[in-house]
Amino acid sequence: MHDNGPMTSPGHELLRRGGVPVVLAPMAGITNRAFRRLAREQARSATSGSATGIYVTEMITSRALVERNDETMAMIATDPDESPRSVQLYGVDPATVGAAVRLLVAEDRADHVDLNFGCPVAKVTRKGGGSALPWKRGLFRAIVREAVRTADDTARAVGREPVPVTVKMRTGVDPEHLTYLEAGRAAAEEGAAWVALHGRTASQLYGGTADWTAIARLVEELAPYGVPVLGNGDIWTHRDARRMVEQTGADGVVVGRGCLGRPWLFGQLAADFSGLPVPADPGLRTVAEVMHHHAALLAEVLGPERGPRDFRKHIAWYLKGFAVRRELRQGLAMASSLEEIDGYLAELDLDQPWPGEVSEGPRGRTQPGKRVALPDGWLDDPDDLDGFLADISAAELSVSGG
Repeated sequence: MHDNGPMTSPGHELLRRGGVPVVLAPMAGITNRAFRRLAREQARSATSGSATGIYVTEMITSRALVERNDETMAMIATDPDESPRSVQLYGVDPATVGAAVRLLVAEDRADHVDLNFGCPVAKVTRKGGGSALPWKRGLFRAIVREAVRTADDTARAVGREPVPVTVKMRTGVDPEHLTYLEAGRAAAEEGAAWVALHGRTASQLYGGTADWTAIARLVEELAPYGVPVLGNGDIWTHRDARRMVEQTGADGVVVGRGCLGRPWLFGQLAADFSGLPVPADPGLRTVAEVMHHHAALLAEVLGPERGPRDFRKHIAWYLKGFAVRRELRQGLAMASSLEEIDGYLAELDLDQPWPGEVSEGPRGRTQPGKRVALPDGWLDDPDDLDGFLADISAAELSVSGG
């Protein structure tokens, strides 16, 4: 880790609360309460309960939260043993983001608020939101300032411990319009507790290779501020996480697609960062047990009908690399009850060992890069907002989840 002296900053304290410097990245439709519980269980099991990490909700839109949208309110629900309770907010209007932060802090619904400036999805960037927003440096700074100020003022007013605000972002819009160094400084100056950097531009989407050298540069840039930097991108194994920290000096890691179908990765990460023996990669029998448990948790959280259907998206990720008959894969991918899922799992060749490298590498979104959808003229002047107020207003999404 990078040596920032005594490490007493709010960001370092937040990482200490997790026990290990490992953060689950918000992923729409994935990091619901069921998956977060499953990942925490894996970390606790591998460390005898001494460490878990930090597990962030799916992306919550500020507008939907302020309007108390039923689905959004359900998405910020946490288990009694979730600590710290981490909620990621998306927003483009400082006042709306501030109102959302006030609700979370005043009503004791979160212990940590993360701000999303990394979403590369066209429907978001086309209106100037997500990973397009840091280009408009004044707006970016205003959002971070309002979120931090509101969190501090509200916590003080209700007599609770401070609620740190963090930032997650990409390196920029494209290679010609990088924003991460200036945005990182701005976030630090406005009081962000840490900055997490995905080493890809918006134009890369999820393709290509994450630029870990950018993470290292941001570590150097923010060292004078004492603000931790967390690295994100291409962490598929605990060995990747260790390499990232060693190569970049990052204070921790944020894991996204690498844990899809691999919730035990959090056990391996927690053990590795705790200096404990790292659990071996599981054979198919153990994988099937985890699959059953995951499906059961989804049924508990989402309901007996919706839960098993929601589990379908995870099937290919769990079984990647294992020899499984096509009809079994298809059956699992169409199962609509826990009984059906268990029936298909029982037909697997459960004596298969871990397949090795063929099971590792990219999962989830892997689409190559393309030109970023932006409002006309967005990149002409980073200080010009007047001509884009309508676009920015339209980017204030009313639906959570991404």
